[in-house]
Amino acid sequence: MIACRWFRSALVSLTFAMCAAGLTGGLAGPSAVQAQTPSGAPTFLRIATGGVNGTYYPMGGIIANAISSPPGSRSCESGGSCGVPNLIAVAVSSDGSVANVRNIQMGAIQSGFAQADVVFDAYHGTGAFTNFGPADKLRAVASLYAERLQLVVRKDSDIQSVADLKGHRVSIDEPGSGTLLIARDILAANELAEGDLVVEYLKPGPAASKILRNELDAFFIVAGVPTAAVEELVDGGEARIVPLEGLAVDDLLGRFQFLAEAPIPAETYRGQPEEISTLGVVAQWVISADVPEDLVKAVCLALWNDATRTLLDGGHPTGRQIQLDRALDGVAIPLHPGAEACYRELGVFEAISATPAPVAPN
Repeated sequence: MIACRWFRSALVSLTFAMCAAGLTGGLAGPSAVQAQTPSGAPTFLRIATGGVNGTYYPMGGIIANAISSPPGSRSCESGGSCGVPNLIAVAVSSDGSVANVRNIQMGAIQSGFAQADVVFDAYHGTGAFTNFGPADKLRAVASLYAERLQLVVRKDSDIQSVADLKGHRVSIDEPGSGTLLIARDILAANELAEGDLVVEYLKPGPAASKILRNELDAFFIVAGVPTAAVEELVDGGEARIVPLEGLAVDDLLGRFQFLAEAPIPAETYRGQPEEISTLGVVAQWVISADVPEDLVKAVCLALWNDATRTLLDGGHPTGRQIQLDRALDGVAIPLHPGAEACYRELGVFEAISATPAPVAPN
């Protein structure tokens, strides 16, 4: 099933990538940085994302389009794509953070998005990866944006806190997702075990559908906001978001360096006049150490050029959070040598600090 989903998603994203020159035409001003490509035949780069109803997938599609410049495309200087010449990047849907880093380590995928805490544990073989050993092929390309943990419940539910989930039908996301790991942590912090709930392991899309059919009371999701699956429910008056705060949250913040207080800003969703307290974690783009240095450098330069900035700002609300001055926030594994060369060329490597300290998203 995973392979089939990846294949279908690859076809869609490949079609978008092939149109990248047209989509970016006229957007690249004279100051756009043209990434230098490795010479030779067309090169494919796959970016593993997450479920199609989350944030990783649409953001992966935007980035894949931005860094692509298929053979025959007009040059950046001529108003065409300002991606990497001859590169076709493909965003593929996947089971999420845990699955992505495992597949990079196994050589099944070249790159992917993952939560910073998952990346750290995978590289060091700790936490959920204790039985798998260190993922020593993982290398960082960039920190992208803040993800928020959202507890979504039926609008008419009596659930007002995590503790109220006891006995209810709750999805904590599917195996392989970073959401599942954090959901288990916050349940434990509230002295709840999975056996105390009627647990399901669903991606956000199917979980949202079950909320609509009154077959589920709540679900967790970690994603950039606004999140499509959540937005549809909240804007339609079918669901609301429960604030995450109190001693249990303080306990998690004290124990996990990659978690930070990260309120959902007011007006993120319809009928939300005030910010909602919750936790956040940084989403990162990681890549295999086996990917050539010159290709990674070119991809990194394309990520931070002016044309990509325009696509990020206009393509999805989360895209505006992807900023060069935050590119190394929370990075606690080695940078890929190509990425380090990129940041040195852009003159920011010494100015921005690669540190595992948590970043409070804005």
